[in-house]
Parts: sequence; structure tokens; C-alpha cells
Amino acid sequence: MDRDSKKSMKRKITTLTLSALFFAVTLHADAQQPGKVHRIGYISMRSGEGSMDDVFKTALKELGYVEGQNITLLYRWAAENSDRLPALAVELVQMNVDVIVTETTPATRAVQKTTAAIPIVMVLSGDAVGAGLVASLSRPGANITGLTFIGTDVVGKLVELLNEISPKTSRLAYLAHPDLPPEAIAFKAVQSVAQGLHMTTKLLEARNQNDFKRAFSEMKQARIDGLVASPNVIYVQHRKLIVDLAARQRMPAIYGRSDFVDAGGLASYGTSFPDLYRRAAIYVDKILKGAKAAELPVEQPTKFEFIINLKTAKALNLTIPQSVLFRADRVIK
Repeated sequence: MDRDSKKSMKRKITTLTLSALFFAVTLHADAQQPGKVHRIGYISMRSGEGSMDDVFKTALKELGYVEGQNITLLYRWAAENSDRLPALAVELVQMNVDVIVTETTPATRAVQKTTAAIPIVMVLSGDAVGAGLVASLSRPGANITGLTFIGTDVVGKLVELLNEISPKTSRLAYLAHPDLPPEAIAFKAVQSVAQGLHMTTKLLEARNQNDFKRAFSEMKQARIDGLVASPNVIYVQHRKLIVDLAARQRMPAIYGRSDFVDAGGLASYGTSFPDLYRRAAIYVDKILKGAKAAELPVEQPTKFEFIINLKTAKALNLTIPQSVLFRADRVIK
């Protein structure tokens, strides 16, 4: 090979090498380009983030969504004031979010009235069909799907369990949030079961700290000797106050969420709320990947937990029957 041919060959090799390097660098640069950042709206009757929000974020992370990287979570809190929900819903819609997660029936309804285009995932809702949020559970239609929680059977079970734990209870109070439509149906279920157990019932409504204190004062005056507290999401923020007020009055009380027992409450029975929030994240994932809310069946709770706090039972001078303890999923000693 002559000198000119060698030079020509070197130039070709150099060109090919540089082209290969350029291609590799381009591929690397493309790989480093961030993808779309999905905007997830979140509207709740609560005043701020809680433990279930951490469960939701963890579930999203396990599905490949990391806040600050490929998703942005935009929270709107109604601070226990349902009148604020419509304006908060408008804010989220105007922010052009990809999906909106809602807690409670009023929050879902507020978003439903604001947009028919943005997908809505209910993480907590009462009777979604009865409330007119979806056409049916199997075929929700429109832009709403997620999880519905029809709690009438659960509150009835709370009454039965309290009767087993505290057989002397004869005057029962049901503590409910007046702004949540399912509460009226729940109280009817409480009345029905209580009547069969020869208990009288009293409905007491509360929204905030002052209301709770007033309600417990009314219980004392009415000589109430047993309490069933609504499992609504708003009460979780006040669980320590509610549990403390019950303890001061030596009131046997049962709750619909385990958070209350962890805070010192006597017992709880209800759906596993961490499971609901994890499942809500799965709905969000499906929608972000192209699924239509109208075609995703609405689901109901499948996991339920019964928890007893023996420390609290001892403080109330209650002896929990072994037959009840054997049925508990968790016993706090």
C-alpha cells in the first residue's frame, strides 16, 4: 500500500472513530434528557399531609414515580371547610394537571363539577354510585374511577364489637362529621344494630376541636357509656384529642381506623387504609400510562383489620374475652 493509500485509510478510520464517538455521546445525552414530569393534583378536606400521604408517595415510587424527578404533587387542603373545595378544584384544573386524586365524597363532587376531561381517582369516597359520582362500579363512565367505601356494614360491626368488649354499655353515641353525606346512612346502621342489642343511640356531630369538647360534654350530661366514632379521614387529624377526651371520661370507645388505637384508643375495626392509598397509586399509574378512567372499574376495600389495645382496656377496668382476642389481627400489650 502506497503512502497516499495509507493516509486515506487513516482518514477513514479517524472519521469512523469520531462518528462512533459522536453517536455514543448523542445516545448518552439523549438518555440523560429528562422525560415528561407528570403533574398529579391532590385535593382533601384535611388541613395538611399525614401518614397516608407517605404511603401514597411510597407506592408511587415503587411504580417508578419519584417526586421532584418525574412527578410533581400539587396538594390542596380544604382545612375541614367543605365550602373551600370548589375554589381548590378550580385551582388544580387551571394548573393543567394530568390526574386529580380526591379524598371524601365532597372533594370528588367538587372536582366532578369543575372538569369532565381530567381523570379523577377517588382514594376515599362514600357510596360512589349512590352519590352520582359514577354510573356503576364495573363501568364508571365519564372521568372518575378509584375506590369507594360503603361503610354501613363496618359501623354496624363496630357496634357489635363494642358490645362484646364492653357488655355493660347501654347508651351509645355516634360521633360524626356533619359535612359528609355518608354519615347519615352510617348512623341509621348504628341505630339498627344498637336497637337489636338493646342500646339507645345518640348522634353527636363535630368538625373541630371545640366541637369535640362540646360533644363529650353532651355525652357526660346524657350519661353515654359507649362511643362509636366515624371512620372519616378528617377525624384522623384529631385522633389524639378524641382518644384523650374518651379516656378522661373513662368512655369505652371503638374507632373505624387503626390510627386511633395506636394513639391510645381502646379498639378499632375497619378497612386497611394503607391498602387503599397503595391501590389509589396503581390507578394513577394506569392513567398516566394511557388508561381511561371510564374503563377502570371502581373497587371496594378488600382488607379489614381488628385491633385491640389491652393497656387501654386495663385502664378502663375491662376484661376482653378470649373469644374476642383470638379474632384480633393485632393486640397492643
